[in-house]
Amino acid sequence: MSTAILTGQPVPGSSIEGDLRSLGYDVRVAADAAETETLLAQVPGDQRVALVDARFVGHQHALRLGLTDPRFPLAAIPGAMTAQAAGRQALTRAMARENSSGGSSEFSASPEQAGAATVAVDSLADRIVVALDDDGADVHRPELGSLVAAVPADPQGRNEARQAVAAVDDEAIRLKSAVKARDGFFTTYCISPYSRYLARWCARRGLTPNQVTTASLITALIAAGCAATGTRPGFIAAGLLLIFSFVLDCTDGQLARYSLQYSTLGAWLDATFDRAKEYAYYAGLALGAARGGDDVWALALGAMVLQTCRHVVDFSFNEANHDATANTSPTAALSDKLDSVGWTVWVRRMIVLPIGERWAMIAILTAATTPRITFYALLIGCAFAATYTTAGRVLRSLTRKARRTDRAAQALADLADCGPLAQGIAQALRNRARHLPGFAAPAVALLGGAAVVATAALTDVGGPWPSVAALVYAVTSAVAVARPLKGALDWLVPPFFRAAEYATVLALAVKAEVNGALPAAFGLVAAVAYHHYDTVYRIRGNAGAPPAWLVRAIGGHEGRTLLVTVLAAVLSASQFTVALTVLAVAVALVVLVESIRFWVSAGAPAVHDEGEPA
Repeated sequence: MSTAILTGQPVPGSSIEGDLRSLGYDVRVAADAAETETLLAQVPGDQRVALVDARFVGHQHALRLGLTDPRFPLAAIPGAMTAQAAGRQALTRAMARENSSGGSSEFSASPEQAGAATVAVDSLADRIVVALDDDGADVHRPELGSLVAAVPADPQGRNEARQAVAAVDDEAIRLKSAVKARDGFFTTYCISPYSRYLARWCARRGLTPNQVTTASLITALIAAGCAATGTRPGFIAAGLLLIFSFVLDCTDGQLARYSLQYSTLGAWLDATFDRAKEYAYYAGLALGAARGGDDVWALALGAMVLQTCRHVVDFSFNEANHDATANTSPTAALSDKLDSVGWTVWVRRMIVLPIGERWAMIAILTAATTPRITFYALLIGCAFAATYTTAGRVLRSLTRKARRTDRAAQALADLADCGPLAQGIAQALRNRARHLPGFAAPAVALLGGAAVVATAALTDVGGPWPSVAALVYAVTSAVAVARPLKGALDWLVPPFFRAAEYATVLALAVKAEVNGALPAAFGLVAAVAYHHYDTVYRIRGNAGAPPAWLVRAIGGHEGRTLLVTVLAAVLSASQFTVALTVLAVAVALVVLVESIRFWVSAGAPAVHDEGEPA
């Protein structure tokens, strides 16, 4: 249980003690700094502790934001601060120094520290926060907006603060802040106006974001099952259930923000289930079409490949520019200018086909048309969105003068997912690669990938040429990563690798022309894509890439591409289908076991990933 220490003389009629208890705190009272230090030492080091001025006046949600968010070791609002286990040592040092100095009555908070609230000059909690700042500790200060958090110095100030509290409905603010600040048009106007109330309903009944996330997944899987029936009633039910799954998908994040229930497991579930739901639904559509005599597995696999590559473009570009210095460009300035014009904001958000618009389109087309038409529309829309976003990012990269850091280069290398073959060749070529021009890495990656995909698609089934091209691809991949990926367009290297591997599997499965080859290829690409998404989410959580043994065990992108081309060359079409199935199961088992082990372990990052705009 968390412990809150109220410091200073209690104020008659104050609700602070009850507010803290309602937030899950065991409340203790200390008359002065010395007694506060004593009580602080009595709280077990693995528990959260808060210091709160007894004169605090403010909204309960302000206290919730400042004292209960699990993502930050240290956090503070005017008149109150908290430390989790990771921040206890810093708090103990600051408290000891405060007592040794005998306290101070000359505290004056900066605007950044105090926000818009009034801060008492003799608030122990605020003095401790200043001491933590002086020590270089990272103290999170939530944005309170119109919420009140103050420590009035006299009765008149207390009355004014209480009037300010009464004038603002903190529940309305809490509901509003539960919704993402930046979201898609469909989500903003068609989902969030009511899903936020569903999130509150869930919170009041003790439901957790993870339970809502799981319900969203189950709903989407039922939708996929309805689509797999291949009947018109099944397609209609699938479309409706897919929309409801998306409502729940929005609700889980809003519930997490509403109740501040951020968790390690929740981050993993929220990040991965969206992809699982969408790609399972693709498979359901393909199965439903097959029941009606229409084979659209190639379209389903193509849609998954395109969508995954789109995401990799997003991830790679963001990681390449995450902490780049001098990170400005005329193209970015133009984009910011367009964002200042209201209607252009929504147009630009919609044309990239974010998840809300995409799922709405899929649901409507499923109910009203056929799986083939649905996939055609999805492929056209995603292709246009990918072209638009990638072209804009290429222009930004070419026109900005940015110096990328070692961290960015390492993130891109991790996203590249090169196996032992490419890494060994890259090590041998490292000295020579230093003399290559700046555009060499993406150019070589593109040429090598295009060569292996074209060879797989255009040569005869069972021939040796795809395997030869895959060997060349391994060499070109090594050249692309032989030096740190700090070039202006080096963020294109991981998506080029993804497109090459996935499209090669797709081309070989199409060429096999036997029942089951494309579904097996779909399963293999889904398993590998999960590994690539898992890599992204670990990097986003500042936990680094998956362990090296895992990358070696599943061969890296070039190793898997070479293996699939060799299997296609030496096996019959039916045997190749079986081999793809076995490979898909093996990869899925290895990456899932390691991913689950990591994300449920105590060492995984406690984050809530906002992910793709809904």
